[in-house]
Parts: sequence; C-alpha cells; structure tokens
Amino acid sequence: MDEKRDFLTLQDISSEEFHLIIDRAAAFKSGADASSCPLIGKSIGLLFDKTSTRTRISFQTGIYQLGAQPIYINSKELQLGRGETVEDTAKVISLYLHGIVIRTYEHNMIEKLAANSSIPIVNGLTDLHHPCQALADMLTIREQKGALKDIRLAYVGDGNNVANSLIEAALLTGIDLAIACPRGYDPDRRIYENALKKGAKVKLYTGPEEAVQDADAVYTDTWISMGQEREAARRKQIFKKFQLNKELLSLAKPDAIVMHCLPAHRGEEITSDVLDSPQSVVLDQAENRLHTQKALLEMLI
Repeated sequence: MDEKRDFLTLQDISSEEFHLIIDRAAAFKSGADASSCPLIGKSIGLLFDKTSTRTRISFQTGIYQLGAQPIYINSKELQLGRGETVEDTAKVISLYLHGIVIRTYEHNMIEKLAANSSIPIVNGLTDLHHPCQALADMLTIREQKGALKDIRLAYVGDGNNVANSLIEAALLTGIDLAIACPRGYDPDRRIYENALKKGAKVKLYTGPEEAVQDADAVYTDTWISMGQEREAARRKQIFKKFQLNKELLSLAKPDAIVMHCLPAHRGEEITSDVLDSPQSVVLDQAENRLHTQKALLEMLI
C-alpha cells in the first residue's frame, strides 16, 4: 500500500507534481477523459466548519464525477461538538472513508487531523492557506496567457490565505508575483521569507500602483474574511485605496486579466464595471476549482 499523502499547503507537492495536476485538470476540462471513474467505490468526506458555495459544490460534483461517494459532514453534528478530540475523531473517520476535505478556521486543526488519520487530508481552506484556490488560479492564468513562468501577477488587498498560497504557487511555477497590502496586513512572514529563500520571485509593496504596473493579471480578494466581521468598518477605511477599479487596472497591460476568488463585495475591493468587464476571468477561476480538485484527488486517493 502506498504511503498516504496529505495536501495541507502547496509545499506538500513538488513543482513537477503541480504541473502534472494542472495538465490533468486541463484534460478533465476538455472532456477527453469524461468517462474515467478512477475513484469508483471510494467514499470521501467533506468536513466543513465554514459555509461555502464554490468549495462545497465543486468538491461534491468532482468526487461524484470521479466515481466516488461524497459525504458532507457538518462538524457541529459530530461528537467533536460534544468534546471528542480531533485526534480520536481522525482515527475513527479513517476507518470509514478514503479521504477527507476540510474547510475550517485554524490551520493547526487540519494538521492535527492529518497527523492522526491514515487517509489523505485535503485543505479546502483555512485562515492561513487556500491551496486548492491557487491550483485553479494557475490553471486559469495558463489558459489565458499560455504560460506561467515570468507572467507578472499583481495581488492587491489583504495579505490573507489566498495571498499566502499564491506566494507558494509562485515558488512552484516561476510566476512573477507582486503583492500590495496596507502596512500591517502583509502575508504571513514565514511563508514569504521561506519562498524567497527558495528562489521565488515575490515582492511586497505598500501601494497598489507600483505592484499593478505592467501586470499580466491583477487579483484581489475580499477585505473582510469570515470571522473578521467585527473589524469591517475599520478594514474598509484602511483598504479603500486598494480598490481594484478602472483607474488602477489602467496601469496594467492592456490585455491584463482580472481575477477574484469570490465571493466579491462589489463596490468594496472591486468595482462592478471591472468585475463584469471582458477582462474578468472570475468565472473561469470558479469553474477551474472543479477540474483542478478532480486532478488533485485522483493523485492523492
């Protein structure tokens, strides 16, 4: 039996594996292997602490298309809610399932789950990382620009889990990543410094204009993530100069694509005329969650 593999961050796969996943996802998307059911007879749990649209539906659909059974699990309905430990829960669930996708808050929760399970654990999102989104983002950029290496991607806004995973994607792909955040809202320092040490082309800016200059793709995300609602008014004030609007987009290349992982708060981090413009590829990103996650699960399970 092969040793089990987890996918908690993009650091869990090599650059070669990253590109294999993207290639396989493109094949799934083309329909060339539509009849393939490599996971027939398997059961995969979807353990969610956070509400979701794209993550839940794309994983449920993809698991079904791969021939496996998706089992949605609300963590509040488990014995976790009555005090059973994560460690004990992981050991028991491993007896029934062939893999678990988890969407939760604290990253150390999925690390505990992975350390105590005998089946693959996939990070559907934590407060620190969003690696499945980064896979879809890289497929989208490659589709639109024909390559990843040396493509200039500008990310503007909160240095959140999406930004952290884009940094790790830059290390694996050779993409040129410029990140602009207000002071004090940078991506995780350890993730950033680790990527720099390993040769990633990533640079941090405190103003959005310099980051977006001559970019091939401009990316933003919500300023207020789940669990930060109490900070909404303060964050809106701090981030207002980082809005992705027509004026900011005009600094990028004329054929630059507009990216957002959704849900979008129109009129806050992005204006509707930019989000709905011909340059926007946000729906491609959303669709590509399905294909890249299918490729990932096929590799792991």
